[in-house]
Amino acid sequence: MTRLKTQAAKESLLRRVRKQRLKYITVLPSLVTILNGVCGFAAIVLAAKGANARIGQFTCFAMASYMILLAMIADVLDGRLARMSQSTSSFGGQLDSLCDIVSFGVAPAFLMLEVLEYKLGLTESSVGSFLHRFIWLAAATYISCAAIRLARFNVENEEDESAHMSFIGLPTPAAAGVVVSLVIFHQEALPELAAKNTHAYLICENIIMYALPFLVLGVAVLMVTRIRYPHILNQYIKGKKPFAHLIRVLLFLGLIIWSRQAVLVLIFCGFAASGFVKWFYYKVLRKTSFVPSIESQPVRNSY
Repeated sequence: MTRLKTQAAKESLLRRVRKQRLKYITVLPSLVTILNGVCGFAAIVLAAKGANARIGQFTCFAMASYMILLAMIADVLDGRLARMSQSTSSFGGQLDSLCDIVSFGVAPAFLMLEVLEYKLGLTESSVGSFLHRFIWLAAATYISCAAIRLARFNVENEEDESAHMSFIGLPTPAAAGVVVSLVIFHQEALPELAAKNTHAYLICENIIMYALPFLVLGVAVLMVTRIRYPHILNQYIKGKKPFAHLIRVLLFLGLIIWSRQAVLVLIFCGFAASGFVKWFYYKVLRKTSFVPSIESQPVRNSY
């Protein structure tokens, strides 16, 4: 009798598993999502080659950064295609997060490690040094927070378009953008400065190199906070907007054409800092300013 009950329980479990098997997927959004992951993998391969290797006029560090930017474009397109075709699914969300952890988690952290080890002269003999440990700690913290951020997004995500007007915590593409924008600026804009002023070049390079692990730690913490960040595409570009929005977009595109390296740094670093600044203002400064002091409170006579 017990054996029959066990067999019946197993058959019931197998039936439930069969019901959960995936039958249909949307091909085009899934292909774009996989392109996101492939770009992240390409960024890791290029970063491993080091700064001495070049592809045309670009260093491999710069090319790795551009691969991560291309992964960001694919990350925007896959969700947009899925919602336009009304084919959003749990499979697409899980696949997107798996590719995101490669492109916006592992790839930026590995790129930061390679750049800093190359520029600061950290070799195998310096593995035990404090600086080398701190850089590895920053990279490990970044990857861990990116994984937590994506897992939390999968649990809390809603397929309704109206629920995608803002993000809770810094999005992983924006966090990766802080890293890659600084690497691109270091690899492309600073050499031009070196030809004009060597002293200014050395100061700027040292600031970027030593600030980079602290910035990585900062964006890692922002990813797992509850600070809200606006969805730029849904809030400021999608739908009908005032004519002034078009002028701002045109000016913005003109700045990118004029100096894309500096503009990328301003965009990503400014976006990452904006959420924290707003939170700090409304939760700390504004809140404390409305707290009445003891002297200002009216004196009540007790009888």
